[in-house]
Amino acid sequence: MRLDFTKIKETKNLLAFSAGIDSTALFFLLVESNIPFDIAIVNYNVRRQSAEELNYAIELASLYGKEIFYKEVLIESKSNFEKTARDIRYKFFEELVSEYEYESLITAHQLNDKLEWFLMQLSKGAGLLELIGFNEVEEKENYFIFKPLLETKKDDLEAYLKKYSYKYFVDKSNYDEKYTRNYFRHNYSDKFLNEYEKGIINSFRYLGNDLVSLNMKAEAILKIKELEIFQNITDNNLNIRVIDLSLKKRGILLSKAQRDEILKQKELVVSHKIAISISDNFIWIAPISSKDMTKEFKELCRIKKIPKNIRAYIFEKNIELKDLII
Repeated sequence: MRLDFTKIKETKNLLAFSAGIDSTALFFLLVESNIPFDIAIVNYNVRRQSAEELNYAIELASLYGKEIFYKEVLIESKSNFEKTARDIRYKFFEELVSEYEYESLITAHQLNDKLEWFLMQLSKGAGLLELIGFNEVEEKENYFIFKPLLETKKDDLEAYLKKYSYKYFVDKSNYDEKYTRNYFRHNYSDKFLNEYEKGIINSFRYLGNDLVSLNMKAEAILKIKELEIFQNITDNNLNIRVIDLSLKKRGILLSKAQRDEILKQKELVVSHKIAISISDNFIWIAPISSKDMTKEFKELCRIKKIPKNIRAYIFEKNIELKDLII
C-alpha cells in the first residue's frame, strides 16, 4: 500500500486515533514511513471494549515511542450522540494542537467515508462545497488537517492489518442503522464503491480540481485577525460559495436554509458565532462581538460604511479603521 506522506514529513503531527481499522492501519503506515507523530484518543465510555481500545492505544504509544493524549468523557444525552461526540473530539484535538504547537492533525478518513458523506449531502440538496466535504488537506487558522487515506477503501486497510497480524478493534455500533451514516454505508455506498471504485476515485479528483478553481476566486482582499473582507462578485451563487469557504475554515457548515437566509437578509449572525454582511461592494465576515463601542467609533464606522454587525469585533480587536480602506 503506497501513500504520499510528503506533506507531513517535516511537520509536527498529531494522529487522531480510535484503535479501529482505519486509524490503526494509518498508525502502522506512518510508522513504516518514518513519519513523526503523536496520538490522541477519546474514550466515551459507552461500550465495554472502549477501555480495551484506550489501553491498546497506550500500549502502542509506549512500544513505538509516541506521546499519547487521552480524554475520558461520559455523554449523558443520547440525542444526536454522533455530533456531540465529534464536537468533543475535535475540541480536544484543537486544544492539543494549540497547547503543544502541532502543525497538522492527521485523520484516518478513507474512501468509504468520503462517498458516504457525498451521498448524505446529496440527499439533503447540497452544493459543491458540501458534496466534496472531505479533502486531503483542510486549512485551519493555525494548523491543517491531513487525510492521506481518501483514495483507499476500508477493505484494503483491513486486508493490510490482517496481512501483518496487527491487532485492531471493530466498533459494533458501526452496524447500527439508526445512525444515518451507517444506513447510507450499508445500503448504498459500500455496494456502489465495490463495483465502481476506479470511476468514483476519478470523479472525486475532477470535482476536487473544480473546487480548487473556486477557491482561487474566493481569496479575501483583506484579512486582519479573524476579519475577512471579500469582493462582492454580484453573483449570488459565487458569493454564497465564498461565504461557505470562509465558514468551513472556521468549522461551520452551512445548511441550504442558512444559505438562503444569508442571501435574503444580507446581514445576520450564523450559529451564534459569525457575523456576515453583504454590502454593495463587499462581503464582510468576522466573529460576533458584544463589546460596547464609543459613539465616536460608531460614527466613524457609519461614515466608512462598515456594517453594523461587524463593528464591535473591529472595536474589540483594536483594528485601525485606516487599515480598512479598500
